[in-house]
Parts: sequence; structure tokens; C-alpha cells
Amino acid sequence: MIETISGFPFGIVPFGDIVFGFSEFSIIGFITAIIFTIIVYLTKPEKQLEAEKFRIEDKLEVVTLKELKIRRMMAIICGIATAGAMLTCDLFDFALFLTLVGIANIGIVSAVKKEWVLNASYQYGLIAMISTLPLFGSAGMILAKTGTLSLFELSKTQISLLFEKIIFAAGMAGETGIAPFYAAKAEMFRAPGSPYILMIHLSSLLLIVRTVEILLTI
Repeated sequence: MIETISGFPFGIVPFGDIVFGFSEFSIIGFITAIIFTIIVYLTKPEKQLEAEKFRIEDKLEVVTLKELKIRRMMAIICGIATAGAMLTCDLFDFALFLTLVGIANIGIVSAVKKEWVLNASYQYGLIAMISTLPLFGSAGMILAKTGTLSLFELSKTQISLLFEKIIFAAGMAGETGIAPFYAAKAEMFRAPGSPYILMIHLSSLLLIVRTVEILLTI
């Protein structure tokens, strides 16, 4: 199953309990995350022109240097965590990377001094924290049922993991902010300071694809 879904496996690199696997699928996802992380690091934030009612001139939104540094740092952390999630071959480590991406996503918008942006990030933060329960709970149930969290070993087991997969998918949905929680995250995209906001969307897309690949594999 790993060969048919993930492509040709090139090898694994173990770092203690953390095992990174290199295949056609994981390498493409890793390179994509790294490229966008470099682009985010090198790109200056855009300036937004907001239309103001009862004013002759519109208001130009400029991101301050202090806010810029925080958002750039969190966007880089988000990109690195996403790249790590593309390569890891351990279900628990993947859940950790998912959680780190969720924290970084909240951090990207937390520096915006606007009430509606902070409210949206607060709502998304609550969903992300709640989602850690099904995310790590499903990993714990899989470990208790199979005795391993290695994706290589789980792909060989004949034990049914349908319920655990559903719970894990629900936890991923909350961490990445897909519907119906995406409405709160969508409000964040109106905040000034792209392309750092775009890293939230990119990380979500890559993690969703990676999760589908893992669930089909095990």
C-alpha cells in the first residue's frame, strides 16, 4: 500500500523515535513546504488599501516592523512544521507536527491589533485546542490496539482501524480549520500582511493531503 499510494520509497532516516521516510509523495510535499517557507522569508508584506465610509481618501494599512517580525517568525515555524509532517513516518510525531502548525497559525494572526481578527483567531484557537483530544486520543487507541505507531508497521496490520481513523480525521479537521471551522479562519485572511496569512492556507492543504495518504495507507 505504501508503494502504491506514496510512490516509490527511496529510504528512511531514523532519529531515535522519530523516523523520516522519503518517497515520491513525501519529497514533493517537503520541497513544496520548504520553497514556500523561503518565499515567505524573502517576501515583504503587502500594503492594503481599505475603503473608509464618509472619507474622501481611503486608508492605507501598513504592517509595523514589530508585527512583521513576529508574523514572519511564526510563518517560518509553520512552514518547517509542515515540511516535517510531510516526511515523518510515525503517527504520534505527525500529530505533534499538526498541533505545532495549529499553534503557528494562531501566532501568525495574533499580532494583528484588530478586534475582529483577534476574535477569529480566538475561535480558531479554541477549536484547535479541543481537536487535540481526538487527535492524540486516536493515536493512543491505535497504539493500544496494534502496539505500534509506525506507518510502515500499521500498513501491514490486518486489524480494523476504521473508528480510530474517523477520530483522527476529526482531530485533523479541527487543527487545520476546514469546514465548518473554516469560517472563523476565513476572517483572518482579511487581515493586512500577506503573504504570511497565505502560509495558513498552504499548510492546511498540504496536511489534509498528507492525512488522506496516511489514512489510506494504514
